[in-house]
Amino acid sequence: MHIAVAVRLMPKAGDEIEVQPDGKDIDRELVEMVISEFDDQALEEAVLIKEATGATVTAVGLRAEGVEPALQVAYARGADRLVVADAGELDPYDSRTASLAFAAAFRALAPDLVLVGVQTPTDLFGQTAPHLAADLGWPQASVVVGVTAEDGSARVVQEYAGGRLAVLELPLPAVVGVQSASSPPRYVSMGRLRQAMTEANPEPLAVSVEVPAATPALVSLARPESRAGATMLEGDAEEIAAQIVGVLRERGALVS
Repeated sequence: MHIAVAVRLMPKAGDEIEVQPDGKDIDRELVEMVISEFDDQALEEAVLIKEATGATVTAVGLRAEGVEPALQVAYARGADRLVVADAGELDPYDSRTASLAFAAAFRALAPDLVLVGVQTPTDLFGQTAPHLAADLGWPQASVVVGVTAEDGSARVVQEYAGGRLAVLELPLPAVVGVQSASSPPRYVSMGRLRQAMTEANPEPLAVSVEVPAATPALVSLARPESRAGATMLEGDAEEIAAQIVGVLRERGALVS
């Protein structure tokens, strides 16, 4: 079995983010770009399937500043092959066009199963998995918290509101949007990462994307406005409860 994982980038947590003067992008020279959190979960789930079944895992990223180091981290975590798909200049905030580029890469690589994070900071509405499935003509499930695959099908655990879970079976090939892996992403030692930096050589893959006639246009980005800080309540349980009741009465949430 061949599993492909879409690897997208996000600024490293804790890095200071500044908006460029034109207001249409962040200053990417000031931040380190790393694997997005949900794609990291998808990668871990792929490696877990590999360990259970002997599958091979290909990590695929779109050409961008920082993608090769991110793919080397994927290799250190257990990916067998690394691919950088080059579709030319793409708008990093247009998940539809990015999905078309990923779909073109997956057609060329012909995996049995595609795993992708359920969302990223630039795909907050989780469009990538459905878009990929539509482009490829494959079945898909998203908001998945566990995947097993064998005998030409994948069984996925899908999460619903209220803590409800459902087990779905998808015929392969299929696309799965992963919310969380069956276990947390594994720690990568510096020694293993240094080894990956010398062993892992991402392969270039040219892909052609026909940009849809109607695509969203980014108007502007802005940092969140600063708000007042939280008020910390102090005292024992009864004192804190009394303070909470006082605040609720002050705000009109309690009338007696």
